[in-house]
Amino acid sequence: MSRLGLIDSPISRAGYWWATFVGFTWGFLWSTGRVERRGGLIVFTGMPKWTFGRGGSCVGGCYLTDRNAGDLVLGHEAVHREQWRRYGMLFPLLYLVAGRNPLRNRFEIEAGLEAGGYLPRRRPARASRAAASGPVDRNAPRGA
Repeated sequence: MSRLGLIDSPISRAGYWWATFVGFTWGFLWSTGRVERRGGLIVFTGMPKWTFGRGGSCVGGCYLTDRNAGDLVLGHEAVHREQWRRYGMLFPLLYLVAGRNPLRNRFEIEAGLEAGGYLPRRRPARASRAAASGPVDRNAPRGA
């Protein structure tokens, strides 16, 4: 496909801008919340749940959601924005072919399953009590 000039090309960028126009229009029509530019995305909050998929949808450079607009999620959606830029209007088709299961969908995996809310976030390992209390002196008498 890249030899045909469909990926990372003026054609794909035109598709990205068209998708951004569509996303912006959809967001403008239905958003009842804050509209702001964050992380390179135009974020529309307060969208009715039927106007987007799952927790939110990235359409071109726009992210449409009810209220799921934390920094972690926006990092995930910024990857989708770059996928839109790379593939243009092929992206929805490629995404559909990749499958609805986010755990197997290469585009969701690339964007980060934890950041997208598809897997629980891993918590950092907590230090054991001994490690938290400082170094142990093996030569000190017991009970002291």
